[in-house]
Amino acid sequence: MPIFEYKCNNCGKKFDVLHKSSTNMAEVVCPDCQSKSSKKLLSTFSASVSSSGFDGGASCSDGSCGVPSYGGGCASGMCGLN
Repeated sequence: MPIFEYKCNNCGKKFDVLHKSSTNMAEVVCPDCQSKSSKKLLSTFSASVSSSGFDGGASCSDGSCGVPSYGGGCASGMCGLN
């Protein structure tokens, strides 16, 4: 079930809607002003990475963060594990 982010065209409030099916996608109502006029926003993607198997105290800037160099690895300290 996808979650979409909307912005109300009436009051400007941003809110999320969990769509249980594609049939109720037109039934978006602002929770603040009850307006049915809203715009679907592009949401950011979020993912979490488990630290198991990685040395969380090591620095990626020197390549010692524990990520193997093949398949991505550290790119100038930008692996996000420190």
